[in-house]
Amino acid sequence: MALERTFSMIKPDATRRNITGKIVDKLESAGLRVVAQKRILMSKKTAEAFYAVHSERPFFQELTEFMSSGPVVVQVLEGENAIAKNREVMGATDPAKADPGTIRAEFAESIGENSVHGSDAPGTAKEEIAFFFSGSEITG
Repeated sequence: MALERTFSMIKPDATRRNITGKIVDKLESAGLRVVAQKRILMSKKTAEAFYAVHSERPFFQELTEFMSSGPVVVQVLEGENAIAKNREVMGATDPAKADPGTIRAEFAESIGENSVHGSDAPGTAKEEIAFFFSGSEITG
């Protein structure tokens, strides 16, 4: 198994409901370590830049409006196979299809307001981490 880092974000629906600690607890209980974390309010422009890969999709405007609607918690997680482990703990995007015990099964309000985001591959993780964190902010 490989020690790796991944990007994780707790979305506005979760910060609004004050459940960030419960989500972080699930991540840490799964063996992931938070090595960088900050609470920010993304501007619409920042949300559009972060989700640019989806700019041609029909949900892009709704997504970026939602992501800039309230604070988010951005994190760098570290652990054995952190990318796959984080995605497993998050659960399926559609909370109705998420396995019991996953973050989305327990906390997501809908497919769009699904409480968390996580990188899907090593290259994406590297890009997403660099989007929000400088090297000196990662202290694991």
